[in-house]
Amino acid sequence: MLGLSALGIVFGDIGTSPLYTFKTILGVGEKSPDAAAALGALSLVLWTLFIITTVKYVLFAMRIDNDGEGGILALMALLGVKRQSRPTIVAVGLFGAALIYGDGAITPAISVLSALEGLNMATPALQPYVVPAAVAILLALFAIQSRGTAAIGHLFGPVMLIWFVTIAVLGIAGIIKHPSVFAALNPVYGLSYLFSHGATGFWVLGAVFLCVTGAEALYADMGHFGSGPIKLAWFAIVFPSLILNYAGQTALVLEAAPTDGNIFFRLCPELLLLPLIVLATIATIIASQAIITGAFSMTRQAIQLGWLPRLQIRQTSSEGYGQIYVGVVNWLLMIVTVGLTIGFGKSDNLASAYGIAVSLTMLMTSVLLFIAMREVWGWNIGAAGVVAGCFLTIDSAFFLANLTKIGEGGYVPLIAAVCVYGLMWIWHRGAAAVSMRMHETLTPVPEFMAEISAKNIPRVPGTAVFLTRTQRDTPPVMVWHVKHNRALHEHLFVLRVEILSVPWVASGERIRIEEVVPNFWRGEARFGFMERPHIPDLLVASKSLGCTVDLADVTYYVGHETVVSRGDAQGLPAWQERLFVAMERNAAHVSDFFSLPNDQVVEIGRQIAI
Repeated sequence: MLGLSALGIVFGDIGTSPLYTFKTILGVGEKSPDAAAALGALSLVLWTLFIITTVKYVLFAMRIDNDGEGGILALMALLGVKRQSRPTIVAVGLFGAALIYGDGAITPAISVLSALEGLNMATPALQPYVVPAAVAILLALFAIQSRGTAAIGHLFGPVMLIWFVTIAVLGIAGIIKHPSVFAALNPVYGLSYLFSHGATGFWVLGAVFLCVTGAEALYADMGHFGSGPIKLAWFAIVFPSLILNYAGQTALVLEAAPTDGNIFFRLCPELLLLPLIVLATIATIIASQAIITGAFSMTRQAIQLGWLPRLQIRQTSSEGYGQIYVGVVNWLLMIVTVGLTIGFGKSDNLASAYGIAVSLTMLMTSVLLFIAMREVWGWNIGAAGVVAGCFLTIDSAFFLANLTKIGEGGYVPLIAAVCVYGLMWIWHRGAAAVSMRMHETLTPVPEFMAEISAKNIPRVPGTAVFLTRTQRDTPPVMVWHVKHNRALHEHLFVLRVEILSVPWVASGERIRIEEVVPNFWRGEARFGFMERPHIPDLLVASKSLGCTVDLADVTYYVGHETVVSRGDAQGLPAWQERLFVAMERNAAHVSDFFSLPNDQVVEIGRQIAI
């Protein structure tokens, strides 16, 4: 059952790639390829699917998980995102993640356009309506995100099962016409095509790569289903269906079928063409939904790891932690996706922009896999170098082939990735500068409490919980509170929340507390980057550890820092400071991020010069 569910969430992108991959290969290579060229192109597709998806991701990458979670951010965290001495790993992981946002904008556009372009073959008169229909579908898709996908999510798996069975049957129908197509299983055909067609053979690699554009999702979605169901679905259903369909499309080429239009839809009998177009459109919507949901999940991971500002994240279903909605990401993706659909107009044109982001992400994943083989598995440098070297060689070839697309639209995902990476980097630098400034003027707790007694500061009934970034001494927010209100609660609880570079933290390791002075407690809460902090529940758990604070009357105090320039030319550059301030101003409120009751929160502000 988990494998069936994975069909709808994990394999939507790679499962709909037959809609445009072979058509794009024919557009790049020979318009009327001979048997050797057709078999060579098919051989490249089949062996790319096997080496990249099956070997690299299913057999290798999915064995390296971060407490069950996969994906480039989880892998980056596993290899030491918190270590200041490993900036290269952080840079590789973050830029790879940033590239996925570019993929997330292009995938819905190219997938939906490819499906609807089948209308051109059914009724050429409908061609002017393809782009408007695609835009309408995409707008509706993004508009319903805020309602969550739990209700329709149960249909994703069965619908995609129907899709994979359908493309397999269509492929078999094509293969029957020319069974010799399976000669392409011999890699010699692919290598011969690659090395005998000069520059064309190299450029074709950029089109061949489209067959594995969804492979990264297998690894990234591992935490939702586990590796077992994903492997089962891949080997039992997805991989055989893709092989059969690509072979069927090649068989039509060998039968000298017309290659204009979309070769995928020529596999279908004319009477069933419209139902196939409807099914293909639904499948591409599901594939797009999976990409959008993946962008939401990756955003939350980046926030928890401290690389993006707090954004408003809404849980849309109690059925699964991955059912979330991030409004800012949703609407930005919608604007870019619709813009790409209108700007490029055809899936052939979008194919030029597609692939470069994914190929570079895969290249970076291979770099991290090499480090993981050494540090997680303990392989010697020779064994790790041979395996990772093979992956890096193949990934590099695909990336270089895709570089030829930069002038034709490949710059779009690269610009998007650079922008996202820049925002991540600036946010992290700014947050670190704020934390450093706050630690410069801390007062030891005994000294602070002695000052409270010496100045006869009134102690009022109840418990005050102060949220702080500081690891020691009196938190600045408590000092500000006393300075402005000239009173302090009888029971004090200082809480610092740390997001670890693991997805989940065991309940027994969630919080550590100590009584610094009588009725003054300090707690260190720890959450994984896939978890949502809930401070009230955490305080209830602290009672079992001996904490004596009164939870019946709690007031939460949070600091609100207004960032200003230091004025001594020692802080962040002015342009970075302005961007950081803009992001901080638009970040979600800390009380929402920590699930605090709004009617029990007091916010105290001060200026921080960075």
